[in-house]
Amino acid sequence: MFKLTGFSDEIDPSLERQLEVLRKLNIKHIEMRGVNGKPLIEHTLKEAEKIKERLDEENITLSSVGSSIGKIMITDDFEPHFRLFQHTVDIAKLFGIRNIRMFSFFIPRTDNPDDWKDEVFRRLDALSGYAVKNDIVLLHENEKDIYGDSIPRVLSIAEEFCSDNFHLVFDFANFIQCRQDTVEAWKELSPYVTYMHIKDALWETGTVVPPGTGDGNLEPILRNLMDRGYTGFLSLEPHLSDFTGFASLEQDASEPKRKLTGEEAFTLSYNSLLSITTRIGWEWS
Repeated sequence: MFKLTGFSDEIDPSLERQLEVLRKLNIKHIEMRGVNGKPLIEHTLKEAEKIKERLDEENITLSSVGSSIGKIMITDDFEPHFRLFQHTVDIAKLFGIRNIRMFSFFIPRTDNPDDWKDEVFRRLDALSGYAVKNDIVLLHENEKDIYGDSIPRVLSIAEEFCSDNFHLVFDFANFIQCRQDTVEAWKELSPYVTYMHIKDALWETGTVVPPGTGDGNLEPILRNLMDRGYTGFLSLEPHLSDFTGFASLEQDASEPKRKLTGEEAFTLSYNSLLSITTRIGWEWS
């Protein structure tokens, strides 16, 4: 059985509204990125403690801190960002979890990313060293325009840093948007992957679409993941706020096209994923 989680800030900025929809879907985990109008990692510890109290009341736990650590330009000053990372670690500890999602720094678009490898690795080494000291697990996400966006560069990060305290997140849509084949990415990177982001996209345009309706090869990859005995998290990250095909998914196809509400987008992503896992015979907890 896998565990279902998601970026519930895509439902609504308000924690109460997020909890309302999670309750409807019987989801007991959150990959918390934004809450009550600002990123979780920008909340004070006192504010974070109040958020945790509310989650405890609903019997909901965090699967990961969905942080933006590593999502600054490689040319930006690292020291203030490292202090934010230290605060992020304190927040993770407050919530009683080890996982922190992170990135490997934006590279100037006119530059060759490989020219920045030494500085990227210096920063990742500082982050991973602090993670080891604090028994934290860093989850590196492949992301457009960062150093770790292509299969070879993500692999170089994995081979250098992956350990008990550093793993990979696999994001289908992000690979597509970077013109990287997901089947090839899975073949090369799966030994280092311990966390999955469920987001699909079209190869031709990079447009994010409901899971299983794009070119991310979600079903065969998730089937392979199931066959390997994976019991970790599948994290819903809809990114469907601009999706206008909702009417075509309803019985009344005459309804004018419109953008999805946050709840509709999250629920559509949820239902699409469960359609895939049902077909392959995979249950969730």
